[in-house]
Amino acid sequence: MTESPMPVTVFVLWWIGLGATLLFFVPLSVALLHRTFTSARLINRYAAESLTAAAGIAGNTKYIPALDDTIAVGSAMVGVGGQIAAKLDTAATVLAQRAE
Repeated sequence: MTESPMPVTVFVLWWIGLGATLLFFVPLSVALLHRTFTSARLINRYAAESLTAAAGIAGNTKYIPALDDTIAVGSAMVGVGGQIAAKLDTAATVLAQRAE
């Protein structure tokens, strides 16, 4: 009788390790990969929604420089309004003097 190079215990432990791998680690890996894939799809969908929202924000804020121009014109009109009020005051004074 020749003795095998590895004892039977090694083969038993080897097959137990393979069985544990197939019955526990492979399904666990598949489940974790499925969760990762699902999360990646959700992230992709949320990114697409964010892109749509960002495009809407960009569209709504493209007129801000025009509002700055409007504010500048409005500020200039305040000064002109003061000058017009002074001239109308002068005209009212002159008309009041003529009416006397």
